[in-house]
Amino acid sequence: MFIVSLSYKKDPSEVDKFIEPHLQFLDKYYSEKKFIFSGKKNPRTGGVILARNVNRDELQKIIEQDPFYQNEIANFDITEVIPSKYDEDFAVFIEK
Repeated sequence: MFIVSLSYKKDPSEVDKFIEPHLQFLDKYYSEKKFIFSGKKNPRTGGVILARNVNRDELQKIIEQDPFYQNEIANFDITEVIPSKYDEDFAVFIEK
């Protein structure tokens, strides 16, 4: 499981130009069961994606398809997480 932290490099007005294509990108990987959640940081300095069912190399290739990556809108920081304790409602997302 991976946490992908996005940090915007551009002004919010520039970010907004790529929101729709970014959302389409997210939808693709939700449908493939690769993403668990995503959302904006508060304050709006970037976003976060929680990814599963991928290895680091595959996730890097997925990120490279994001319009935010392709248009240099954000930096992407990937952190692998191995859950050892979690709420039972979250168990469905834990890879066995």
